[in-house]
Amino acid sequence: MKDAFVVGETEAGLRLDRLLFEKGYSPSRTAVQRAIVQGDIRLNGMICKPGSKVKAGDVVEGDVKLPAEQIIRPQKIKLDIIYEDEYIIVINKPRGLVVHPGAGSAEGTLVNALLHRYPDIVDIGDHTRPGIVHRLDKDTTGLMVAAKNATAYLNLARDFQRRDVKRIYLALVYGRPEAKRGIIDAPIGRHPVDRKRMAVRRNGRHATTEYRVVESHDGISLVEAALMTGRTHQIRVHMAAIGHPVVGDPLYGPGRIPAAVRSTAVRHLIEGLKGQALHAFRLAFKHPATGKKMCFEVPLPPDISLLLKTLRIDSGEEVGKVDF
Repeated sequence: MKDAFVVGETEAGLRLDRLLFEKGYSPSRTAVQRAIVQGDIRLNGMICKPGSKVKAGDVVEGDVKLPAEQIIRPQKIKLDIIYEDEYIIVINKPRGLVVHPGAGSAEGTLVNALLHRYPDIVDIGDHTRPGIVHRLDKDTTGLMVAAKNATAYLNLARDFQRRDVKRIYLALVYGRPEAKRGIIDAPIGRHPVDRKRMAVRRNGRHATTEYRVVESHDGISLVEAALMTGRTHQIRVHMAAIGHPVVGDPLYGPGRIPAAVRSTAVRHLIEGLKGQALHAFRLAFKHPATGKKMCFEVPLPPDISLLLKTLRIDSGEEVGKVDF
């Protein structure tokens, strides 16, 4: 199987053989090392050593034989398609949809759906997540772009690495940040005890989030957040770190609704959320083939929208408010 992918920021600094083994390119690290030495796998088009350290933006390509259990099965899954052409597809991801197969999510993912619609993407990018150039958490909603051919994949992946893609999120968070605008610059790494979580850590990877408070009501604020880097759970970790966790967040939230949220109706709606109130609202990038600037926006999903409207009504401020 001819394969190529761009090294992500979270993978930078790894040995090439370790990276390929962890991605499942072979059942054994020895087999990976042999393929690299033989020149079957190349780094930026050049023959290299198994111990070569990779950098973000490096292109890894080669002929790879996949174990049968790692072949992803196409599945007919309905997608909310915002835009598509021969190069890309932009979707509005719903809550609960996992982006690609992994531990505990072998099927029913966005990748399974994409392979059903576009079988040819099986060879595009990383074979464990063909066509995927960025991700959203399972219960984060909103805009994603995926590549439908190799040109689109490589160009989009490089633009994401160079931070030439603008990603704006809307989040409902507890409390009211002291500064109406701010930049959270705090390194993020794996939590030292709970491996399912991330945390602000001194030895973590550089992470920066810019935020703006849009409005505040009854112990909850609507915040617009822009990613300057792309770490796992970044907005969720950063907002929790400054004392304003995302409403409904099962990993980084307070565990119980704060007493400052007084409205019974609002508390009921929060209890009904099936994940964090975080939505990828706007996505802007250059078209990977034409270079044309493209910008997409999608409204808040119904559960977050209803919660925001209820907050406004209880505050007597619903009339004239912008509906995101």
